[in-house]
Amino acid sequence: MPLMKIDMLKGRKESEIKQILDISYRVMLDAFGAPEGDRYQVVTQHEPYEMQILDTGLGFTRTEKVLVFSLTTRPRTREQKETFYRNLVQELSDQIGTRPEDVMINLTVNSDDDWSFGDGKAQFLTGEL
Repeated sequence: MPLMKIDMLKGRKESEIKQILDISYRVMLDAFGAPEGDRYQVVTQHEPYEMQILDTGLGFTRTEKVLVFSLTTRPRTREQKETFYRNLVQELSDQIGTRPEDVMINLTVNSDDDWSFGDGKAQFLTGEL
């Protein structure tokens, strides 16, 4: 059920964007124990002047390959979150060469009554899901 939004600068190839989507989906399934097919991902590409992702004093140097992952999800344990953060960065690095400093992740927690998957219904509350 996590809704995953990925912000990036324009200029990546379609195949690379698909890899980012596939990698982040598999890592999310594994870390959060979500069911197969629970896939809600949105990519937004920006002009360079539309993204300012600084280092918050941590000494990171960001590149044009910076990725910002924003997930809206049910509550997760600290272990699940740390596993997701670590494994996402590792898989992106291993598979497409993304620098760890270029990956920023934010989780926003909500509950089942905050979701409608269509038809104006709250499917978790109605028992449809």
